[in-house]
Amino acid sequence: VIRPEPCGVCGSRIRFGKAAIKCRQCQLLLHPKCREQCPSPCVPRPRHHAWPREGVLADFAPPTPPLVPALVVQCVTEVETRGLTEIGLYRVPGTEQLVREWKRRLLRAGGVLPALSTVADIHVVCGVLKDFLRGLKEPLVTFGLHPAFLRAAGEWGPKHGGWEGAAPPLTPLPGAAADIPDDAACGTALRHVVNKLPPANRDTLAFLMLHLLRVSRSPECKMDILNLSRVFGPTLVGHGSANPTPLAIMEDTPRQSKVVARLLSLPPDFWRGFVGTEQENLVPM
Repeated sequence: VIRPEPCGVCGSRIRFGKAAIKCRQCQLLLHPKCREQCPSPCVPRPRHHAWPREGVLADFAPPTPPLVPALVVQCVTEVETRGLTEIGLYRVPGTEQLVREWKRRLLRAGGVLPALSTVADIHVVCGVLKDFLRGLKEPLVTFGLHPAFLRAAGEWGPKHGGWEGAAPPLTPLPGAAADIPDDAACGTALRHVVNKLPPANRDTLAFLMLHLLRVSRSPECKMDILNLSRVFGPTLVGHGSANPTPLAIMEDTPRQSKVVARLLSLPPDFWRGFVGTEQENLVPM
């Protein structure tokens, strides 16, 4: 560096003549030793206007890949920084009033997000993330692709009103139920349908899947894939329309968790393919 500047991770100054690295995308400057603590993917440069109070995911996404909203990145980063030893992460609710207040503050701030390190209860941060995702006009699994996700996960067939006028079902294993394909076929079909999602939905889903896999591997959290799927099924998969019938809500509930469980069973490298470019944006200076 030519003049002393603060490190974007630890906050201490990078002295004149010392080596530093800078992100090509957001221009974050940091010590080489702080690279591993850098938020991933990076949060783009602040936008100086508030986000809408509601919208589809793309309304909150940055202009350059990976298209993960800064609010999602900041919540996940905070959870992984100090929440992976908390029992019942994402299952234990945060104080509802604080969740609403912090969500409001973050949405009002737009790209200039207040530090979540000041939130004492990490469950409040988890609640903000879930409430943001629930408040979208359309889930990450879009209304149009909802049947395709159910079908790919083996949760959609003639008894559900699927297949008629839709893509043909996957070939089941010999002797298996007609609408429940084998794991390999599910994996292939899910990869295909994930790639059909809008870019912001796809990248954010990938980012969240990698995060939830890390949570599931923490023995202190006691949140395995089954538990996380039950929590995030309604949030990420939702329903096939904005106004589902009571019957659809009842029938969708078990399917939603099974879709998320199937998504979490996909190899992490598949998900990294969508959000794994952030390290390439960090270059020596």
